[in-house]
Amino acid sequence: MAMLTVPHMAFAFGILGNIVSFLVYLAPLPTFYRIYKRKSTEGFQSIPYSVALFSAMLLLYYAFLKTDNQIMLITINSVGTCIEATYLLVYMIYAPRPAKIYTAKLLLLFNTVVYGAIVLFTFFLSKGHRRAKIVGWVCAAFSVCVFAAPLSIMRLVIRTKSVEYMPFPLSFFLTICAVMWFFYGLLIRDFYIACPNILGFSFGIAQMILYAIYKNAKKGVLAEFKLQELPNGLVFPTLEKAENTDTNPNDQPEDTAMTEGGARDKAVEPSGELKV
Repeated sequence: MAMLTVPHMAFAFGILGNIVSFLVYLAPLPTFYRIYKRKSTEGFQSIPYSVALFSAMLLLYYAFLKTDNQIMLITINSVGTCIEATYLLVYMIYAPRPAKIYTAKLLLLFNTVVYGAIVLFTFFLSKGHRRAKIVGWVCAAFSVCVFAAPLSIMRLVIRTKSVEYMPFPLSFFLTICAVMWFFYGLLIRDFYIACPNILGFSFGIAQMILYAIYKNAKKGVLAEFKLQELPNGLVFPTLEKAENTDTNPNDQPEDTAMTEGGARDKAVEPSGELKV
């Protein structure tokens, strides 16, 4: 029986990381299918997808600079770049004019100015191993910021004592994704990949602990938040109008009255019109 070597283990973790990351990239698909069916973005924000596209492009650039063990990073980030670009294209088609302008500014800032500056700076002012090292540090710093984003949704869960805004499957798969890429980076001795995923794993475990604590708790009375997900754990809660609110059936508005049959009718003004 063949002995399991470090390269074999790294390859296995790389394949698993690609599979799980691909599933996480597909997580927003129902959202964009809904946008396509309703021909409206319905208040969804483009920030998560713009940041995700920037992250995938940055990691793809880093992967091309590596001299070895780059194929796993190239495959998943190439796919991620295509998927996120498709999401943004659909968003730009159906978004209202102000949202289109805002999204165009985001893309210009992240994917043209910042990304272009990183590529030009590293291309002309460094070379070889030093260039890959600089880009690796940039990727690690950005990944840390991305992994820290769930702090906002964790704070919301604690405030509302409700996990309604933090779906367990997403937290679980993001944690598994961080574990796969951590071991992949560790085995190929790429600490720019491994180290940020320690933070991703830690926040993933923290989210699942919060889920276990508050899964049976009463939902907080707050406006409904709609989650915007993207790979690497970035979650942006967007405040929207609540569709369902908990009301006490014994509390009657001042402008309503109970009929003999128990139905609640609008009070009528002397003019005969309904009071609003």
